Amino acid sequence: MTDVHRDTIMRLGLAWGEGAQNLHNRLARALSCSLIQVDEVWSFVQKKQARVTPEDGPDVGEAYTFTALDASSRFVIGWYVGKRNEESARAFMNDVRARLVVMPAMTSDGFAPYVSAIGSAFGPGIDYAMTVKNYGSKRRRDDDHRYEPSRDPFITKKAIFGAPNLEAASTAYIERQNGTMRHHVGRMRRLCQAFSKRLPSHRAAVALGYVHYNFCHVVKTLRVTPAMQLGLADGVWSLAELDAALMTSGPCEAPARQPLAPRVPETTARELPNGRGFLRVVKGGKDKPSEAPAPATTQPGWVASPVMTPAAAEPLFNENGQGNLFAWNPPSSTRPPAQLLLFPREDED
Repeated sequence: MTDVHRDTIMRLGLAWGEGAQNLHNRLARALSCSLIQVDEVWSFVQKKQARVTPEDGPDVGEAYTFTALDASSRFVIGWYVGKRNEESARAFMNDVRARLVVMPAMTSDGFAPYVSAIGSAFGPGIDYAMTVKNYGSKRRRDDDHRYEPSRDPFITKKAIFGAPNLEAASTAYIERQNGTMRHHVGRMRRLCQAFSKRLPSHRAAVALGYVHYNFCHVVKTLRVTPAMQLGLADGVWSLAELDAALMTSGPCEAPARQPLAPRVPETTARELPNGRGFLRVVKGGKDKPSEAPAPATTQPGWVASPVMTPAAAEPLFNENGQGNLFAWNPPSSTRPPAQLLLFPREDED
């Protein structure tokens, strides 16, 4: 098609992939993404995993692409190509953690290593939920039953860390994005001859595909690109602009971790999962109020704690920027706060 040798085209593809990774490292940092969906896309290099022999190298076989998507802007925050194991999940989550400055709410499928990977990267303070699709034992027996599962799955949602909003917990956006990537990147398709023969080429194609999606692909429901929705671009990039950005993007290391600020809650109150009560947003901060707060009112079955001014309250974060704790140093003349009862006593109506 181009009257250029195949190896020259392959070297250009590798240069584009390296430039795409550098461009992503330069722009996808200090992101304020509060609702993230994660998933992994199957592919393989040279041969499928069932046909890998001990003589083959570690790069041969399955090559899963772990992907994190911002549900609000559809921006792909990060990706990682590797085996579907805990080591890859931890490397993927550490990369996603380094690109954020706000503690997100996260949803994944039922892949077990996500629990330890997310807990290690974000700590137990993250609101993390799993959505598992349990397909029935009665499978279709027509010619397409292997590639088109039952349309009536039973979805199980469960909270893993924190207090996630199970109504908003979903992997629909990331699964739809996986289909878009299979359409755009031939190396990720099933049952075709476009599969990768070398892992560096596969990673370069994946990086180029995700950067093109972020800056050139217009999401129909948003009518803008994910980068425009997130504020990283002013308009839709053309292929010429993308090529210029990739070829002129110098080396750039992945961002380092920054402290995580608490995210802005969606509502002022919502029910906690598993019937644990309600989560409510209370007004607070470091600034001293201009007026003394009104005395706390008591209701039957409740014991109010003494009123204190929050002048001595300072937010504390651990070394990884996790948590949202407040240190309280009450005056020496103030008695300790009383225990707040969540349910009426048995001797009261």
